[in-house]
Amino acid sequence: MLKQTKAYALLEVNLLTGRKPTSSLDEVFEGLADLVDDSVDNLRLLTAVLKHGGLVSRPVTSGKLAIKAAEADPPDLVLLDMRMPEMSGVEICRCFKQNARLRDIPVVFISGLQGSDDKVEGFRAGGVDFVSKPFLAEELLARIKTHLRLRRLEAELASRNRRLDALK
Repeated sequence: MLKQTKAYALLEVNLLTGRKPTSSLDEVFEGLADLVDDSVDNLRLLTAVLKHGGLVSRPVTSGKLAIKAAEADPPDLVLLDMRMPEMSGVEICRCFKQNARLRDIPVVFISGLQGSDDKVEGFRAGGVDFVSKPFLAEELLARIKTHLRLRRLEAELASRNRRLDALK
């Protein structure tokens, strides 16, 4: 709890002073990250962290809302709590991966669960990463930006491959 409190305090100082995080991942990223958590307080904190890192977020409080929002306007990444009341994060991830329009969206799980079985279950469902609570804002931003970069590079590669195929 103390570690989480320090991370929140550092984030608060950074937000108040306007200081941006500094790292090798400071390049500008555009896109939308869906934040899915049943806790409004967690959504508020995650939204602040992403905003501080220069990212746009769309917070939603349930799996059904997350799927509906993503189908209407697919995000570039989903940050998903593992345990929620109506639908678990794993169930939500499986829904994304079964939908042709949503299957390529990276899903990053975030959870207070520490067991390796939970992490493996998330990866088997199609998740690309797992962030443990309490989290450090810098680590979370670095992971998110890494997966956004990977998604952008995969899209560029697919586009170039289509152009090469068209030349054949």
